[in-house]
Amino acid sequence: MTDGTTWLAAPRSIAFGGYHVVLARGLTPEELADRLAENVDDMPCIAVPAGEHTGDSLEELLDEVLNDTFGDRTGIGLRLGRTGDWAHAVAYGAWQGEFGSPEPVSRGDVHACLLEYEEEKGKPVPPRFEYARDGRLLGAFNLHLDATWGYEGVTGDPATGTRLQDLLTAAGLPDPEPDHREVHRTALGVIERFLSLSLPRSQIVDGTLPAVILEPAWSPRRPSRGHQRALSLHANNCGAEGWHSPASPTSLSLLLPRAARGPGRRFSDECEPFGT
Repeated sequence: MTDGTTWLAAPRSIAFGGYHVVLARGLTPEELADRLAENVDDMPCIAVPAGEHTGDSLEELLDEVLNDTFGDRTGIGLRLGRTGDWAHAVAYGAWQGEFGSPEPVSRGDVHACLLEYEEEKGKPVPPRFEYARDGRLLGAFNLHLDATWGYEGVTGDPATGTRLQDLLTAAGLPDPEPDHREVHRTALGVIERFLSLSLPRSQIVDGTLPAVILEPAWSPRRPSRGHQRALSLHANNCGAEGWHSPASPTSLSLLLPRAARGPGRRFSDECEPFGT
């Protein structure tokens, strides 16, 4: 039995501040991390492997490494996994408002699904869903189906939108007297069934998963202190089962900024695939 996705509707289901989860079919978790690093809005980033982490330990690493390196910039980390055909990346740190749409992530006939909720934001922004394939947005709506936030049905590709809207209607949504948490949970269930999604709750909430930190793709002659710290963690954790190949001069060079490690080299180039 799988965990599905409806558990995300619980208060602080993953961490304080809400959740940002991207799932992709057609990519390994490592490739997904690389594409998300490129999809940071304010500046292109690289994914720096940081070993196995719980959510709490990754937050601590972000505080230790990136606050030390960038001052008041908290930074972003991702924990990575796979369930069935779908790779997933769960964001930690200062992810709010930092990522672009999933359309670029979905290039090359990849399916990409974004589930996001800025739960602790002062202004009560509803959770949202976006689904893209091959660089095109196929379906999107806010998961409270809240008309005051512009909900007028599922946007995107008309055929996909119609199918999703029919499923929402069959589930009793939108509800004229909505309880936002119940609407959130029900809408997640519709998406879960439509795309056959599942996220392993106990592993994400309580377990350890391979992690990366996202750092700006600068091009200095030597790595930043954050890169050096992550490099040390990489060397200490590279033997973890299901992570990546043992450290070598080639794989460690991937922790350098993009220009320092040569064109076209990515974290995923030196990683072995996760097990299914």
